Amino acid sequence: MRKLTNSLAVLLILLMTASCGNRHPQPKPRGYFRIDMPEKQYVRLDTMPRYSFEYPVYANITPDFYSLDEKDWVNVEFPRFKGTIHISYKQIDNNLPGYLEDAYSMITKHISKATGIRDSVIVDRERDVYGLVYSLEGEGVASPLQFYLTDSTEHFMRGSLYFNIYPNNDSMQPVIDFITADVRHLIKTLEWK
Repeated sequence: MRKLTNSLAVLLILLMTASCGNRHPQPKPRGYFRIDMPEKQYVRLDTMPRYSFEYPVYANITPDFYSLDEKDWVNVEFPRFKGTIHISYKQIDNNLPGYLEDAYSMITKHISKATGIRDSVIVDRERDVYGLVYSLEGEGVASPLQFYLTDSTEHFMRGSLYFNIYPNNDSMQPVIDFITADVRHLIKTLEWK
């Protein structure tokens, strides 16, 4: 019996040694929790005196409490994702270059953390909507999406997406892409009043 036990132990050790092979162990990539996205549905924000647009039903429109004097500024809040699109609006009075410079300076504040900035030009002559959408890439970028829209004569709107969490855009990328689609819908449905 003892000889059989010793033989099984030697066989087991040989099998374990042979099964290891020459492979080097590699660490697994970091995984993130799955984020379920809601179905895309939109409603019109038509209570603002100077503009209207469609926003998602899973978002809330709130006034900008930090700029109470600015009645045309709103926040599109995404409570499920802890994100907010801050929308500011100004009437143009021969000061469009200053507003464009302000929008550009808000983008350049993120250059130190960004690994790349992609821009998309918006030109819609039928609705008189022109502008740029900036996608800022990089793990520590505080605002991964910013845009401005104008008709070049009367209206200027600027928006920026921020999350109320530490910016880890690698794990947040599905949410950023999801909200970016909502911003593109907002832009397509924007109407000046």
